[in-house]
Amino acid sequence: AHPDPGQQLPLHGVACHPAQRRPPRPRARRLPPPHPHPPLLPAPTPLVRPRLGPHRLLPRPRRPLLCATGDCGGRLECEGLGGATPATLAQFSLHHGHADFSSYAVSLVDGFNVPMTVTPHEGKGVCPVVGCRANLLATCPPHLQMRSPAGHGPVVACKSGCEAFRTDELCCRNHFNSKDTCRPSSYSEFFKHACPATFTYAHDSPSLMHECSSPRELKVIFCH
Repeated sequence: AHPDPGQQLPLHGVACHPAQRRPPRPRARRLPPPHPHPPLLPAPTPLVRPRLGPHRLLPRPRRPLLCATGDCGGRLECEGLGGATPATLAQFSLHHGHADFSSYAVSLVDGFNVPMTVTPHEGKGVCPVVGCRANLLATCPPHLQMRSPAGHGPVVACKSGCEAFRTDELCCRNHFNSKDTCRPSSYSEFFKHACPATFTYAHDSPSLMHECSSPRELKVIFCH
């Protein structure tokens, strides 16, 4: 996502905080962090609505880039396009309203691939830390598991009920695309039970999108 032509949010090439890094999974690894600190998103001046999601890279020597999750068509930078699901997402709406609000949330509506939290710094009002610290790969139900290589590799992501079964009811499409007909399912409840401060289905409670007045920065931490 690009707040303006001269400023790009550092959305990719990030991994677990160095003090909390785990050994890589077989045949899959995370990009090393570009610096020894968690990525920061200084709040830009214009209003933007970026969506942030991490990649999980596969080693492919001398071959085009391929990500096991969050792939952007073989590119490292998504350049404003959404990465492939399932993936944990952070959503922002920056500098809006008379009190200079920045709204932020973490969403598991499109599934889960890594833990993620968003922490506002030096804001005013109600500015909670939000997100999902749990590693849901270890507890993901078998019918929601995404493996790489497919079928026999390690679990690299946990699909949403919508992605796993493609029904209108689970995807909140057509007749089910309203707050009255789009309801939580047993699949969204799996995510909600583990990570209550996240969106888990399309018409989840709007109160999960928090508004913080004039935060100096938003810190995004992956892989707690």
